[in-house]
Amino acid sequence: MSATEEDIAEEIRSALPGTEEIVVQYVSGYLLDLDDAAEDEDVLEIARSILESAIPSSSRDTSNTNAQLDKLVKRLDELLEEPLRKRVEKNCAGQTNGLVRLDKVMDLSKASTMSNTIGMGQGVDLESINKGKASRVDVKKLEKQETKLRAKIEKRAKRDLYEGSKLLDQYKKQQSYEEMFMKINPLDAAAASMNKSKDVHLPSIDVNFGSNRILSGASLTLAYGRRYGLIGRNGVGKSTLLRHIAMREVPIPAYITILFVEQEIVGDDTTALESVLKADVWRDILLREETTLNTKLAELDKEGDDKRFEDAREEAQARLAEVHTRLAEMEAESGPARAASLLAGLGFSEADQSRPTKSFSGGWRMRLALARALFVKPALLLLDEPSNHIDLNALAWLEDYLQTWSGTLLVVSHDRAFLDAVATDIIHMHSGRLDYYKGNFTQFYSTKSERDRNLRKEYETQMEYRKHLQAFIDRWRYNANRAAQAQSKIKILEKLPELHPPEADEIETFKFPETEKISPPILQLNEVTFGYTPDRILLKDVNIDVGLDSRIAIVGPNGAGKSTLIKLLIGDLKPFAGHVSQNGRLRIGYFAQHHVDNLDPTMTPVQFLASKFPGKTEQEYRSHLGNFQISGMTGLQMIGTLSGGQKSRVAFAVLSLQRPHVLLLDEPTNHLDIEGLDALMAALNAWNGGVIVISHDERFITTVAKELWVCADGTVSKFKGDVQAYKSLIVSNIKAKP
Repeated sequence: MSATEEDIAEEIRSALPGTEEIVVQYVSGYLLDLDDAAEDEDVLEIARSILESAIPSSSRDTSNTNAQLDKLVKRLDELLEEPLRKRVEKNCAGQTNGLVRLDKVMDLSKASTMSNTIGMGQGVDLESINKGKASRVDVKKLEKQETKLRAKIEKRAKRDLYEGSKLLDQYKKQQSYEEMFMKINPLDAAAASMNKSKDVHLPSIDVNFGSNRILSGASLTLAYGRRYGLIGRNGVGKSTLLRHIAMREVPIPAYITILFVEQEIVGDDTTALESVLKADVWRDILLREETTLNTKLAELDKEGDDKRFEDAREEAQARLAEVHTRLAEMEAESGPARAASLLAGLGFSEADQSRPTKSFSGGWRMRLALARALFVKPALLLLDEPSNHIDLNALAWLEDYLQTWSGTLLVVSHDRAFLDAVATDIIHMHSGRLDYYKGNFTQFYSTKSERDRNLRKEYETQMEYRKHLQAFIDRWRYNANRAAQAQSKIKILEKLPELHPPEADEIETFKFPETEKISPPILQLNEVTFGYTPDRILLKDVNIDVGLDSRIAIVGPNGAGKSTLIKLLIGDLKPFAGHVSQNGRLRIGYFAQHHVDNLDPTMTPVQFLASKFPGKTEQEYRSHLGNFQISGMTGLQMIGTLSGGQKSRVAFAVLSLQRPHVLLLDEPTNHLDIEGLDALMAALNAWNGGVIVISHDERFITTVAKELWVCADGTVSKFKGDVQAYKSLIVSNIKAKP
């Protein structure tokens, strides 16, 4: 039976977990496309070289990698035995200028000079394959392969942008929230949940995004009442998994109600409070039905004792009793009070709660979406980066609220402090599987680190034991006096379990260019007053002095003027009174909260950098992107196919090319994974310029900032205390309100 492209792909995934899917697909197609491949190419050796180059250096163990590649190539040779034999027969018949396939694979890892042509991980170095002295592959043939690979990257990126968005489109193109809610959560299903376990246990699920495999045979286990933090690298597919669960694309029991908070609500004339109340669709429908039934019964009562209407009266009364029972189960009467409390916690004043939803900005509509989900109280609540859409004040309240959440919570977050406060369990998504850990993020990190140390120690111990056994066997297997002992050692060696070293943690690094010294004053606000209209002053008498050694974090409620303050500093807004002074040589790097809007989704990161900063070579752009972990295939994908965290990395790469003296960062932590956050914090601490940051991430603020300033009630002033003290003050103030 001939091998298929998927057979080859599975072998590659198994031997080299974590290899980018497009590389897997390309190599699989290339190995089976022998008629199209140049007839004198050693296809296995080219495949080996591409796969070797696709392994990031940070996770590469040379000896182990070579062993894995050798084993993989041997297996691929077996799978391709028939087509390769036919090629040899053609070679022997003189159809390929007398060239034949090598009898054994050559180790190109020992080839000499390596250059960087097209990167995967550290760069798929196709040109270097030509230059290796051990290789006889023709340069033109490899250039042809590079051209084909580039074309395939572009084609697959476009296809993934289309195919991978189908589920998202299905989720977004719902006729209405009500219809989608009723479809996902039928009323009878909720009633059927009585006396049934609301635990989720799916021993084997597969999840795909377009042509990319996200999970393969993974186990999804969610115990009712537990709060799970879902973590993993940017682009691993966390949001995709949540959408699959939300759309019941994975077989969640029908009686378990689900709600996914991802989209902001559509604004209309409905007030904020009414919007929250209508979020529980069945409650709203039953209340309307109750009104209709009461009206009907009142009309029937006017008919007196007329027996013609007796059946209709009994039927209406029976149905009304059912409706009352359902409404009592939903605690419908307490709805308005609960809705108002939720909105208040998320920062909506009494006046705000009466405003139409269309009057709110996108960020406030996301808060409304969150309030609606909390009001519904589904058995399984799915949150995707909830802290991205709220300020530190609302985040402090949300952490406190979720700690008493009675259902199951599955939340994607990269905020360690949030996960420490909320999560009872951590799910680590990586390598196509889900690993489970008890405890919050800090406990997860400690447990995983200890587990990895033990696995590595066990692996190294076995390797040493194997080496000892092999040395004995090699020395004595042909000695008549010791042959029996050598044979015994061979049997022991064969029975040893095959261990694999634990995956090495990838350590990311960001790099901002050193900035030259300039004389103070560098950037100042002096007695600045600003308002969008003269009768609505937002900031008054603000004084702030920014130097190259400044490390300032600004916190405060949304709408208080934090982003306005940044725009005053960069000159986008002009003050009503006071003045802004800047050093004439000052270069400011501004990272906007909605930075994604400034990226062209139809360009690759390399193309986008070239459009903004022309004059460099492609390799220079690729090298610069690599400073922010946009390397290999990622630099050649369309920006529209990248994850939120990858787009943030591209934005930072653009920012650093400006060679700023001062960085003004508005919510820079949004979308970055934990490794990316660590890299950003380390880069900022090592950088010699000034930093002002607006953030809700407690750990980020604590690590980067030396000063905490609060923007509230029209003023900006230093806070005497740390972030934890500020959050505690917020929660206590909210709870103190009647």
